[in-house]
Amino acid sequence: MDLITVGVDTPNSHYPVKIGYDLLPLLQAEVAEGLAQKRSIAVITDSSVAAFQGEYLNAAFGDTPTHIIPAGESSKCFRELERCCEYLASKGLDRNSLLFAVGGGVTGDLAGFAAAAYFRGIEFIQVPTTLLAMVDSSVGGKTGINLSAGKNLVGAFHQPRAVYADCALLKTLPGREFSAGMAEVIKHALLADETLFEQLEKEDRLTPGSPSLAAVVAENVRIKARVVGLDAMESAATDGRALLNLGHTFGHAIEAASGYGSYLHGEAVAIGLMQAFRLSVRMGSFKQDALQSEMRIMKLLCKYQLPIALREPIPIERLREAMMHDKKIRSGKLKLVLLNRIGLAYTHDNMEWIDIDAVWEQLLGTDKTIQSEL
Repeated sequence: MDLITVGVDTPNSHYPVKIGYDLLPLLQAEVAEGLAQKRSIAVITDSSVAAFQGEYLNAAFGDTPTHIIPAGESSKCFRELERCCEYLASKGLDRNSLLFAVGGGVTGDLAGFAAAAYFRGIEFIQVPTTLLAMVDSSVGGKTGINLSAGKNLVGAFHQPRAVYADCALLKTLPGREFSAGMAEVIKHALLADETLFEQLEKEDRLTPGSPSLAAVVAENVRIKARVVGLDAMESAATDGRALLNLGHTFGHAIEAASGYGSYLHGEAVAIGLMQAFRLSVRMGSFKQDALQSEMRIMKLLCKYQLPIALREPIPIERLREAMMHDKKIRSGKLKLVLLNRIGLAYTHDNMEWIDIDAVWEQLLGTDKTIQSEL
């Protein structure tokens, strides 16, 4: 078992992110240690993981109490949060208990928030089962649920005790879900690592069986760990953890305005990355050749069959309304993440809506045939 361990350090916590293939023995050891310490243990997972990874769950957790939530973005809601907490209570979990969150970003966000709220905070361990969760949502302690007004508007910062990213679990992941995870990989490269961007351009398309996949996951975790370590609570006035939102404000608006479920999170983020690039060019901050860079970004997204245009038009008024509910809005103005170049991002405060509307109009005019040609 080739194991890569990346440490995440924040002012109040330190934990390992363990990355590799076939990490089952490590999970079994975590469960055994908890039981030896007389701790109550429970698992929260989703219906897809239960269906496709049932053997893995049984081998890792045996008869550990397991709560199964419906798969999909709609589970990030108060109703499912209440059900999770009621389940933990029904199984007698207390302040000293340990919760395992086994699944993708939805499960990790919901279970992590349940762990943050239950007894005002119990320890939990992230076991991401999607690429998106491995490279992004399982690391950094952001947990939460959605409101009809927007994504992740209710939540808490609650760092996990550990993260186990077993790349073997990706072998049953649908291709569309794997591609959605690559949107976050490309995002990290765009905001902080031009070398990684160039590597992704040159290498063959990554798959769950690619020999370099674990190393790519680890590099993404290192990028996120560096950012989170400097600004764990996203309180920096400029840059800081907010940089990780590159493409997300646009992406979240697309998700909300189209009805959650029309786009996978990573698919909406992919379009959002193009929007952030276009806005960077419009604001004059992008210092590389704009036409060449736009083509490079589009080609890389299309390499992983990620969308660069909307499948169906969405009225700008609806997109703007969704953006108005973004967490990063202050006094009616948005803080957005833009690019100086590929591999270097920055935050722009007090963005004018006329500029945001202009890039939405540009997106709505994008010819969808471009994607097939790339």
